[in-house]
Amino acid sequence: MVARAIHDNAQVEQVIIGSDVPLTEACQLAEAARLDRPELGVILLRTRVDVTALSQALRAGVREVVSADDHTAIAEALRRSRDLTSRLIGHASGGQIRDGRVVTIFSAKGGVGKTTLSTNTAVHLAHSGLRTLLIDLDLSFGDVAISLQLVPTQSVFDAVSMSGHLDEEALKGITVVHEESGLHVLCAPNDPGDADRIPVPTVTEIIKVARRHYDYVVVDTPPSFTEHVLAAVDISDALVLIATLDIPAVKNLRVAIDTLDMIGSPRDARIIVLNRADAKVGLRPEDVESAIKAKIAVNIPNSLTVPASVNRGIPIVLDEPKAPVATSIKTLVDTHIRVGAAEEETNGHNGSSAPAAAPARKSLFSRGRK
Repeated sequence: MVARAIHDNAQVEQVIIGSDVPLTEACQLAEAARLDRPELGVILLRTRVDVTALSQALRAGVREVVSADDHTAIAEALRRSRDLTSRLIGHASGGQIRDGRVVTIFSAKGGVGKTTLSTNTAVHLAHSGLRTLLIDLDLSFGDVAISLQLVPTQSVFDAVSMSGHLDEEALKGITVVHEESGLHVLCAPNDPGDADRIPVPTVTEIIKVARRHYDYVVVDTPPSFTEHVLAAVDISDALVLIATLDIPAVKNLRVAIDTLDMIGSPRDARIIVLNRADAKVGLRPEDVESAIKAKIAVNIPNSLTVPASVNRGIPIVLDEPKAPVATSIKTLVDTHIRVGAAEEETNGHNGSSAPAAAPARKSLFSRGRK
């Protein structure tokens, strides 16, 4: 109950845990808060401060452990914690919280061009001067690395050993840079067996740390609602849903939309994309809209230049930037994904305006999903 109240109320910046709360419960709350609200200050009161309690609490993310009957020490601890929170969220310099935007790209059916759209979306953002991270969350069979002709030595799996202690430098250490665009990429493991050994909280931590240091975090996904995908959807600002002009793809998109409605995912965060929209296969975009009961935001045309660019490992937005496919993808990014694109000419966080923080949202995991 307390953890949910903290998550849902972004104005809460400090929490003091009383001495009557068991140490284990206090540490669990602090650890959850560290992942969900890194700027939140947690101070633990104890009737007796011993080395064991102190080390356990600090490992869990408690900022200070103070004797419950030392009111002066409590006031000083609270002051120091407030100062640290202010520095973390930018209040000390009169700034505002400026998290980057998380964009998850999903389709409930394979073969619809999801990875191609993910890589081109991320490359266009990065090539536009925005600090961008692309995460391959298809942990068993991800194709992001091969699509961009990258040879990673580390992957998402390497973040597991850093869980609870992941920071900007550690995250950068397991990414690889796409030299042509400046895009940072966190690749899927080479061994499909590693997928089952990556806990969901590790994925959540990766994305939350990443959004504090990148303007955009683009997440490529497998064609199913795994727990890892749901974790990404849970903290995404935009969800791009893809379909093509075939009955199975449209049916799966309808099922995906129904699933998102059921778990409480906000409808206004969804962007529907119809890929190969001009294919002459007996279905029309209007038929898709009627079936899914939602408007298509962007129609991307069919083109043989796309598989050719994939085979060369050069994203179409760089290979043929004026091609209709590239133009459609850039329209998707600039019109539906970027925040304040018309007002900002940014080169990342170096002296420029980052995207404004998205409004606080309730977690899907706090809405009754088991």
